[in-house]
Amino acid sequence: MASEKILQRKKEVVQELSEKFKSAKSIVFADYRGLTVEQDTEMRAALREANIEYRVVKNTLTKLAAKANGLDELEEHFSGPTSMALSTEDVVAPAKVLAEYAKKYKNLEMKVGVIEGEIYELNQLETLATLPSREELLAMALRSLQSPIAGFVNVLNGNIRGLVVALNAIAEKRAAEA
Repeated sequence: MASEKILQRKKEVVQELSEKFKSAKSIVFADYRGLTVEQDTEMRAALREANIEYRVVKNTLTKLAAKANGLDELEEHFSGPTSMALSTEDVVAPAKVLAEYAKKYKNLEMKVGVIEGEIYELNQLETLATLPSREELLAMALRSLQSPIAGFVNVLNGNIRGLVVALNAIAEKRAAEA
């Protein structure tokens, strides 16, 4: 039988995972079996750079944390080695980074995700990973807002330019007549 100390530590881990589930905007679970140390280290560095927490989790403890957050449907996905990529800032980032490395290293397989409390299956995660980042979307929106304004400025400049050309032609004509 497990000692009281071990049981207490497991309860703490479940509580910690449960809190992370609540605070996360996005969590993606993956099977990392077969990755080399170099591949794993490279992927972890990319995840850290994107402000994504990455850790290997015990399936039984993760199931308990998922249950505590009303995510019972996740249970079927927790078999074999499971890792968790979690972001409290960006909804798309964990799926994007893991999808990129899943293409690069065939041994890495995304299993399931939780995006703002909703369960996303593998095909939904892959679709999400193809979306532009928040910064790219903001840049696109800004360009579309600037486009009409820039066009309007060009029209105004064209009219003023045309007026200047016409006035210059009149001045040259009068100078030639004089």
